[in-house]
Amino acid sequence: MKSFLQFASVAVAVICIGSGQAFAGPLEEANKKLVSNAMHELFVTRDAEKAMRLYYGKPYLQHNPTMADGADDLPKVVASLPANFKYEPGIIAADGDMVMIHGRVTGWGPKPLVVVDIFRVKNGKLVEHWDVMQEEVPAAQTKSGRPMFPIER
Repeated sequence: MKSFLQFASVAVAVICIGSGQAFAGPLEEANKKLVSNAMHELFVTRDAEKAMRLYYGKPYLQHNPTMADGADDLPKVVASLPANFKYEPGIIAADGDMVMIHGRVTGWGPKPLVVVDIFRVKNGKLVEHWDVMQEEVPAAQTKSGRPMFPIER
């Protein structure tokens, strides 16, 4: 019976992975929800103090070259956002303690930015951050004709 269950588990995993779907375990789902909630609180509701209290751990290591370690700069960043600033979350993916969220930011600069924020989660808190940003190019101006955001599946 044990070998049948092992075989069945592998077969289901192969079928799902082959179809482009993958299982996310409870840890990944919890980490994705944490990142989604943190980004929403920080950039949509703009309640940086609440976000800091609920979602950010210590130490918080920062790999964005314009920000210092620690999350203390985040409330200042949020307070400086213009009234027309908008954050739109896209897809979110997790692998263990690493979570990536794809989004679009408008109002930060002269052109919309497509951003991937990458977080490391430890004990239910965000403890490390990387990001990659690029100016959004309208689909009509790309060689493929496809948009950079959102990712359509």
